[in-house]
Amino acid sequence: MSGYALTPPVGHIALIGNFPPRRCGIATFTADLRNALAQVAPDTTLTTIAMNDPGMRHLYPAEVGYEIAQDDAGAYLAAADHLNALNPDVVCVQHEFGIFGGDAGSYLLPMLERLRAPIVTTLHTILTRPNPAQKRAMEALVERSSRLVAMTEMGRTILTRDMGLADSKISVIPHGIPDVPFLDPAFHKHRFGLDGRRVILTFGLLSPNKGIEVMIDGLSRLVKDHPDLVYVVLGATHPHLVAREGERYRDQLEARVRDLGLANHVRFVNEYVDAPTLQAWLSACDIYVTPYLSEAQITSGTLAYAVGLGKAVISTPYWHAQELLADRRGQLVPFASPEALAGAIGAVLSDRSLCDELRRNAYQAGREMIWPVVAERYTTLFQRARVEACSKQDLVQLNPSKATPPEPSFTAVARMSDGCGMLQHSRSTVPDRRHGYCLDDNARALMLAAMFEAEGIDSKRAMMLAPTYASFVDLAWDEQSKRFRNFMGFDRQWLEHEGSQDSFGRALWAIGRTAELTRHHGLKLWATALADKVIPASAYLTSPRARAFAILGLAAHLRVYPGLRAARLQLEAFAEEMLGLLRAGRRSGWTWFEPVLAYDNARLPEALLLASIVLDDGDMRREALEALDWLRRQQTAPEGHFRPVGTQSFGAEYQAPRAFDQQPLEAWATIDACALAFEQDGDRHWQEHAEAAFAWYLGSNDLGLRIASLDGGCYDGLQADRVNLNQGAESILAYQFAALTIGRVRRAAELSEKGEASQAAVTGGAACR
Repeated sequence: MSGYALTPPVGHIALIGNFPPRRCGIATFTADLRNALAQVAPDTTLTTIAMNDPGMRHLYPAEVGYEIAQDDAGAYLAAADHLNALNPDVVCVQHEFGIFGGDAGSYLLPMLERLRAPIVTTLHTILTRPNPAQKRAMEALVERSSRLVAMTEMGRTILTRDMGLADSKISVIPHGIPDVPFLDPAFHKHRFGLDGRRVILTFGLLSPNKGIEVMIDGLSRLVKDHPDLVYVVLGATHPHLVAREGERYRDQLEARVRDLGLANHVRFVNEYVDAPTLQAWLSACDIYVTPYLSEAQITSGTLAYAVGLGKAVISTPYWHAQELLADRRGQLVPFASPEALAGAIGAVLSDRSLCDELRRNAYQAGREMIWPVVAERYTTLFQRARVEACSKQDLVQLNPSKATPPEPSFTAVARMSDGCGMLQHSRSTVPDRRHGYCLDDNARALMLAAMFEAEGIDSKRAMMLAPTYASFVDLAWDEQSKRFRNFMGFDRQWLEHEGSQDSFGRALWAIGRTAELTRHHGLKLWATALADKVIPASAYLTSPRARAFAILGLAAHLRVYPGLRAARLQLEAFAEEMLGLLRAGRRSGWTWFEPVLAYDNARLPEALLLASIVLDDGDMRREALEALDWLRRQQTAPEGHFRPVGTQSFGAEYQAPRAFDQQPLEAWATIDACALAFEQDGDRHWQEHAEAAFAWYLGSNDLGLRIASLDGGCYDGLQADRVNLNQGAESILAYQFAALTIGRVRRAAELSEKGEASQAAVTGGAACR
């Protein structure tokens, strides 16, 4: 998408991971990330899919919309289909080998393969020496992920050094932490009965790799000099450990405490605490300790929490600690050394200035890890992932002349219609009654029905529905105000006293085309009579597009009733005003009616060109064709395919159009305008551009994805990385109009080719004679 500024919005994020009340660090992380995203982007839709450990079901809060049983391979594919139906902009996976089923979590991989949205994977574990199954799973995970998140620079180093990944695929975003004030430890000690005590704290699910026994041994050396010292071991035993061996490890630790005579100096809090309680415990401690036994721990959420709260931290040098506690944000001691732990803790307890320095440095560093900052970084990354996913799509290079021949059908239009009219919106292919009806769509549906009748295509069904659409247009006209109403609720109550100028112009256009095309005498009489009221009232229109729609309708009336003076005078006035806008708007590199490109763009030069035909104005014709040709260039991608002006361009003055979101309405307008230009001057490049615009519906577009469905429906647009799977009235109608018009263009081109061939044969024969 070279040449186009593109920052696609992320309006829907799906999260996959563990979730509370499941008790683990990833569950807490997923919930915290979700809450933070909701705060920094309150208009974003958040969908959460929670993993259930084998044989377990949890009483999840309302935030969790879907569950996957860890060991059910089919459940992963069903979840993928569910997510695809919801059409999120990005999927964020919290990855840890142990939370997904299959060999090394391999059940996750087919699910990711099936998902249509770009995938951002947060790696909670990064292994330096994975076993063969883990290596295969990791390679497949990397392949299926648009971007990877490591929580430390060491994680990035391992991924680039050991796996050969491109640095550009990896983002380092730290583990998020709550934003809490810098408090004196005494503030919360009373709550836990710790007044007058110096507190050392270790927090986390209890398991043998945490090194708690080493800290207990070190404590026996400290209490002689610091009799007020208490070591709090906060956290329930890891549920997987409990399932295997019960509380044997905790019992061993408690026995060790008794043997060393430390019962008054160690407190085991066997609870899975919530976030507010954890913050209170952390605030109450003087020193936070992580005496872990292995270097290969890439991240520790508990360490991040302690640093963020401004604790003096003593830790063994596992990878996350090395990085986070650098620059005197804490102190490191060797693994499995009670003596070193006791020495470092004793130094901090004895030196108030050292303790204060460590705390200040830690708290300051923590400001870059608070959840609002982390969530903003994730949001930016999600936007990047959408752009990158889009840029990696392979364009389906369709030859427009070989595109699937259009087969217009009223099927999808009828699906969206009831006894009142055509409904505006749908969810997938199901009409969404919540949004009711609008004049815009019913006027277009009436015009389409008249065109189907004239073409002799599905005319019986079209004409059965035409009176319904005409009735809606008729009811929308307010005799008293001489204006049209636009929006109607499903309860058939008007939602406004006066509709937009565009809806007025479209109604006039539809009435004119109906009067011109229908062979149904009663419908023609109705359209003619209503036009007699609407045409004089149209003088109030000031919007360029409303005037363009009106010109299209007025010209249609004049083809039926060439002596209709009110129609001709109004067309002349609108056309002169539009020509004035075009001349006033010209500047270097900008041949357009306005400083911006917006919606239904091709209707402006089309209307001016049509007016020039009615008025027989050569200068107007030339300038209309120049504007249309300028728009043609703006809507041609460097690769040569059609790229309609995206909705993100709206309001951007004198700027090259942005690519997304692309709307079916733009392709239809372009096809109509180019068809009229081809009819007028026979230049083949107009036919070629109309073909390119029609091929956009069939997959010759920026993503290589088909917009038109096989039953004659049409999806609601092309987003930065996917198709909008809803099929609203506007999109369906646009495709059907486009299919009718391109059919006429192809027939005209075929006749032209035959005529040229005949002329060449005559000329050649004459030359021979």
